[in-house]
Amino acid sequence: MSSVRQKMAETQKAQNKAEEQKVIINEQELPYSELDDRQRYYHAQILDLRKKHSQISFELDQVNASLGVFEKLLIDSTQAKAEEVLAEEKEEA
Repeated sequence: MSSVRQKMAETQKAQNKAEEQKVIINEQELPYSELDDRQRYYHAQILDLRKKHSQISFELDQVNASLGVFEKLLIDSTQAKAEEVLAEEKEEA
């Protein structure tokens, strides 16, 4: 029975914590529980967009690093080919 009571107490603590969450709007702290459904929806959208922004920034860092690698490979390969052509022209002369 004590484990059931413990679970109930943990559930209550979690509910209380959810009610105690704060939202900061224009440097003013508001309890999440005081937001209406529309405001909670906006808040959820903001959180989701921030998460997506972070993920896109992370992926952009990867793309930029890879782009730099492939650009360098292309430059190096064209320089190598140019040096090869010049060497062949010297041998023919």
